Amino acid sequence: MSFHWKSGELAEGVCCYRNREFWQAHEHWESVWLHLKEPEKTFLQALIQTTAAFHHVQKGNGIGAASLLRRALRRLEPYPPWFGGVDLAQLRQEAGAWLVALESGAASRPAEFPKIWRD
Repeated sequence: MSFHWKSGELAEGVCCYRNREFWQAHEHWESVWLHLKEPEKTFLQALIQTTAAFHHVQKGNGIGAASLLRRALRRLEPYPPWFGGVDLAQLRQEAGAWLVALESGAASRPAEFPKIWRD
């Protein structure tokens, strides 16, 4: 399956993610995730978990955010650096920086949320 990030529920999720409406992005992508088969299913699940993690960050739940990011990064480990139209190498690096900051309890966190799509 190829992901069509420019239309439908996937595109709606991208728009929400870019607007930092993480829970809404999660909801759009979950509607697609329900119908996928592997390896796309686990890939999208990891993106959904990443998005849910940043929803937790917004709500002040660093422990929940770290837990979700840890699981998302584990799910993404077997995928190549580029999969499903997403630069996973960059996403893993940026999400990993967030995870380190959350786990250490650091007051300073990365200035930006990870960019999943680069236009």
